[in-house]
Amino acid sequence: MPTCRRQNRMIQTRIGSLIESLINILIGYGVALISQICIFPMFGIHVSIGTNLWIGAWFTLISLVRSYIIRRWFNARLHLAAQALACLNRDA
Repeated sequence: MPTCRRQNRMIQTRIGSLIESLINILIGYGVALISQICIFPMFGIHVSIGTNLWIGAWFTLISLVRSYIIRRWFNARLHLAAQALACLNRDA
């Protein structure tokens, strides 16, 4: 019965994932900050720009961690699934 050898394929590195997440989060921070400034007053929430910056910073930090963890998990699972599929196709 033929065996499937594990192939070394290029996957995104941890640093690459972190850089992509940082860029994504920085853009999201800008969008969120503008949204807070526009939307908060519509709900009677009046805070200073400094407070808006801190609120955005905390949510940004949370989002960065979330995004990085999900990306690493998804990347690992996708890579394993692709290998398993390649083995099934090759052994069939």
